[in-house]
Amino acid sequence: MKVAFLGTGLMGLPMAQRLLEADVDLIAYNRTREKLAPLKEKGAEIAEHPRHAIRAADYVILMLTNAPAIYSVLLSDTSFRMLAGRTVIQMGTITPTESKEIRDTVVAAGGEYIEAPVLGSTTEATQGKLIVMVGAYREQYQRNLELLKHFGPKPVYVGQVGTAAGLQLAFNQLISSLTAAFALSLKFVQRQDIDVNVFMQILRESALYAPTFDNKLQRMLDNNYDNPSFPTKHLLKDTDLFIDEAKNAGLNINGIDGVRSILDTAIRMSFASSDYSSLFAAMTSSPDAE
Repeated sequence: MKVAFLGTGLMGLPMAQRLLEADVDLIAYNRTREKLAPLKEKGAEIAEHPRHAIRAADYVILMLTNAPAIYSVLLSDTSFRMLAGRTVIQMGTITPTESKEIRDTVVAAGGEYIEAPVLGSTTEATQGKLIVMVGAYREQYQRNLELLKHFGPKPVYVGQVGTAAGLQLAFNQLISSLTAAFALSLKFVQRQDIDVNVFMQILRESALYAPTFDNKLQRMLDNNYDNPSFPTKHLLKDTDLFIDEAKNAGLNINGIDGVRSILDTAIRMSFASSDYSSLFAAMTSSPDAE
């Protein structure tokens, strides 16, 4: 078995490294070649062009930024012709509609397609503890289960293509909304001269508590958003995808629209590539208010 890994950014790199550590024969491609250096040092073959990676592999794993990137890298004229007989595993965050369209294109080229988006940060990716959600026929899920276990111990079968992509967006909406809600409460507590330790003690003992609050607390208190586990710009992108799909489903999006505005403010404050806990900095009217 040989695997082509396309997209070795913040999440893709540790995921690809997991395959190398398991002695999986790996060929990798990334549009920014410098990001491939750690994989090359550990023995991965490096492809000059996506078609070279696809042609050499049995499985093609995608960890690309968005659907346009997938069309550019996987479904260009030259790459499209190489898909016959390959299994494509899409692991990034895209909409259910986009996932189904990509599936249809891959199948038309003679390939097989499943979606397997992941929930977790770079820490879980490095440890192989991501939550992997699979959209496919059940037989496809069973056939690809051992490969997917390199990324998370218990890949979850969700349903057919589109269902896992939708579930991923639902969870990412929760990431946005929970972080914004916690950041606002924390900022309010500070402005009321309430001891943050008392606030956290009561919160941890209540039904309101979520572990992500403690995960982001120190970053917020220190205003330190470097070395992101997930960049703000990516969370904004995923939030936009959720909003589009939620609109199409006839849902009230007023709440997440407000969160989107805060994300946009954080990005305008130069936190685009910083950790998304930078939402805390956007809870005041301007950076000078800090």
